Amino acid sequence: MKKIFWSSLEVLQTVIIAVVAVFLVRTFIAQPFLVSGQSMEPTFHDGNYLLVDEVAYRLRNPERGEVVVFRYPGDHRSFYIKRIIGLPGERIVVSAGMVTVYPITDSSGETLREPYIMPGGAGVAGGTYETVLGSDTYFVMGDNRNFSYDSRSWGPLKRSEIIGLVRIRLWPVTEVMAFSAPTYP
Repeated sequence: MKKIFWSSLEVLQTVIIAVVAVFLVRTFIAQPFLVSGQSMEPTFHDGNYLLVDEVAYRLRNPERGEVVVFRYPGDHRSFYIKRIIGLPGERIVVSAGMVTVYPITDSSGETLREPYIMPGGAGVAGGTYETVLGSDTYFVMGDNRNFSYDSRSWGPLKRSEIIGLVRIRLWPVTEVMAFSAPTYP
């Protein structure tokens, strides 16, 4: 009888440790995210299962080109996935499918080359969009520009709304891979 009791106690202890470990990892380090919709195609597709790093932005600021998961500014119960295009203190101009980034103190901008956007999907309905980002805001867009509800629609994203950085696609198994920010000229 004592053996059964001690065996049961060991199993219970193992289960408790496992549950606490999973809780701590999901809360403070990384969490899974399921892509819903086509706004990030061709990079991510509906049903892709991603691992989101929640630690990186506690140690550094987000960088241009990184794909992030964040709380939608209009409803913090909803989570979105988009690519960071504009950084704090920049002026962003989107016109004729091209994104130009201007440092706030300079009138010469840099037009981004974006190999990750959906072929033929760079067109922006509604013409030109322009905004100046504050000291704690980012401009985010989907890779499938014609089918993305992003900063062009609801404005800049606050730093505090960013959950984390997309690091790895886990599903489908045939497409497992790690991700990093593209380099811009």
